[in-house]
Amino acid sequence: GLSDDDDSGTDHFNTEKSGTQLQRLERNAGGNSCLPDTFQTSHLLFYERFKAYQDYMLGDCKPSEVKAFTADYLEKVVEPCDWLALWSTVVFDVLVEVHDVDLKDLKACVRLVLPLQHDTKGCELTEEDIKSLLEATQHKVPLQELQVVYEESGDFDQTALALEHLRFFYKHIWRQWDEEDEDDDFDYFVRYVEPRLRLYYDILEDRVPAGLVAEYQSLLENSSQCFQQFSMLRSVLSTDSDSELDNVSMVEGLKLYDQLEIFKRKLHIIENPLLRYVLGYKGNSTQQCVQSRGPRATGVKVVHVVTASCSTSQLQSLLNTRLLPLCSSGDTEIQFHSDPVLAVDSCYQGDVVIVLPGTYTVSSSIFIPDSITIEGFGFPDDVVIEKKNKGDSFVETTGADVRLSNIKFIQHDAIEGILCVRQGTLTMENCVLQCETTGVIVRSSACLNMNMCDLYGSKGAGLEIYPGSVCSLVSNGIHHCKDGILIKDFADELDVMPSITMENNVIHNNEGYGVILVKSSTSEQHRTLLDRQLKTNSSKDSAAVQHGSTENNNGTDGDVASTSGKKWQFSRQLSRNKETSCSRAVQDLMDHQIFVSIQGNQFRRNGMGDFGNFFY
Repeated sequence: GLSDDDDSGTDHFNTEKSGTQLQRLERNAGGNSCLPDTFQTSHLLFYERFKAYQDYMLGDCKPSEVKAFTADYLEKVVEPCDWLALWSTVVFDVLVEVHDVDLKDLKACVRLVLPLQHDTKGCELTEEDIKSLLEATQHKVPLQELQVVYEESGDFDQTALALEHLRFFYKHIWRQWDEEDEDDDFDYFVRYVEPRLRLYYDILEDRVPAGLVAEYQSLLENSSQCFQQFSMLRSVLSTDSDSELDNVSMVEGLKLYDQLEIFKRKLHIIENPLLRYVLGYKGNSTQQCVQSRGPRATGVKVVHVVTASCSTSQLQSLLNTRLLPLCSSGDTEIQFHSDPVLAVDSCYQGDVVIVLPGTYTVSSSIFIPDSITIEGFGFPDDVVIEKKNKGDSFVETTGADVRLSNIKFIQHDAIEGILCVRQGTLTMENCVLQCETTGVIVRSSACLNMNMCDLYGSKGAGLEIYPGSVCSLVSNGIHHCKDGILIKDFADELDVMPSITMENNVIHNNEGYGVILVKSSTSEQHRTLLDRQLKTNSSKDSAAVQHGSTENNNGTDGDVASTSGKKWQFSRQLSRNKETSCSRAVQDLMDHQIFVSIQGNQFRRNGMGDFGNFFY
C-alpha cells in the first residue's frame, strides 16, 4: 500500500523542469467554442497507466479497499482548491472553479465562473438551469466529470493526470460487481486490473478479432443489466418475511445471481490472455460469411491465370502442362489477372486459379466461398502471396470443396489466423505458411486435409482445432510456434469431439507443447485420465506434474480462474530422450477418442513437452 510519508505518487514527471510536461487539448479548434483549452491526457501509453495503478493508486489493495486506496492517492496529488475545470457531461460543458474536494465520495465542490462560459450538446441551457442543477447536487460534481483547464506553469499537471487515471479506471477497469466477491483476500491489481488493461490496449491496437470484441462488449452490457436487476431485487427483498411474494423474489434473485456468475466467467475468459488463447474459441462465429455464387448460369468454367508478367517459355510451359488439359472441353475460358484477390473474387463454383511465380502483395483478406482450386505454377517458395494490412484473417474458406497447392502464404498483421477453415472442406498440399501472429484455424463442422505443408512462426498455436471439426494431417512440418497443435475438446454439452488423423508429421521446436489438448476436468473420464497421468509422470522418465497453476507465459496471475470454483491445471509430459518422448506422446494421444489414426509422427525439442493437457 501507500504509506503516509510516501509522496512518490506525485513525481510522475521530472519536477526540476519548469513548466507543464503535458500537451494542450485545443477546445476552440473549430472557432465556435468559448471555453478554455484543457490538458491532453487521454492518449497515455499502456505502461504509463500500468505504473500509475500499480505503484501509486492501487498498490496491492483488495477489491473492498479500492475506494480507500484511490482516495488516499488523490489526496496526495490533487490540488485541494482554487483551480479551474470544465464540468463535462453528455449534455453540456461548463467552466467551473473548484474550491474544495470531497475525496471520500470522489467529488469536488464547485462554483460557476461568471460570466457563464459553456457549450451545450443538442439542447438549450441557461445560467439559471445550470445553477439549479448545481443546487440540486449541493454544488458537488463527480471528479470524473472534470477536465482541468490548461495551465503552463506545471502546477496542475498531477491533478490533470490523477483525474485521467480516475476517469479511465471507472470507465474501463472497474466493474460494479468486483467488490461482491465472497473471497476478498486477493490482489485486485494482479487479478483484474492488469488483464483488463492489457485487453483494452490489445483491442485498441487491433490484436483481438472483431467478433470477440463484439462478444465482450455484449457480455459487459448484459452483465451490467443483470447486476442492476439483482441489486434492485436484493435491496427490496425482506429478509425476515415468509410471504409468497418474497419467496418468488428469492427464487428470481438466485436465478439472476447464477446468470451473473456465468457472465462473469465468460468475461474472465476473454480478459485473461492465457484463457482467451485456449478457451475463447467462439469469438468470430457470428461473422457474416461471403455468399457462395454457385456455378455460372451459362455452365462455362473459367481458368484464371494470375501473373504480373511472364516469359514466353513460362507461357508455353503453362499452356502445354495445365491450360490445354483444363480447356480440352469447349465450355472453358481463360482470364488473366494481376491480383490473386481479384482472381478469387471473380470465381464461380468449379473454376481454377493458377498463380504464376512471383511475389503478390495483397492488402485485403481472401475469401473463398465456392468449391474452387487455387494452385501455384511452380514451387511454393517461388509463388508467394503476402498480406500486409491488418484484418481479422488472411485466407478464409467456406466452400464445400476448396483446394490449395504449391503456394507460400506470408502473414503479418492478420489477427485471427493465416488461414481459417470456417465451413466446408479445404484440401491443402505442398504449401508453406509463414505466420507472424496466429496459425491455421479449423472451426466447428469444418474439415481440413493438410498434406506435405510447412507451417511455422505462429505466436499462438500453429494449428487450432475446434470441437466438431474433422482434421487430417499427413507429412507436415509444424515448428517454431508457441504450441504446435491446440485441440479444443471441451466446454458445452452440445460440443462434438473433433475427429483427427495424424500421420508422419514432424512437430518440433515449438515454445510450449507439441500437441496440447483442452479438456473439462469435471467428468469422471477426464479425472481418471488425470490420475493416470499423475502416476505416469511420477516415474523416473518424466518431470513432475504441476497442479493448480496455469503455467502462464503471459505474466498474469495463476489464480485467475478460481472464482468459478474450478481448478485450471496443466498436465505436462517431459522426457529425457526423443524415443521415449515420441512413444509416450503417441500413447497419450491414442488414449483419446478424438484420434482416428496417429502413427509415424516425430516430436522433437518442444519446450514444455510433446503432449500436454489443459484441464478446465
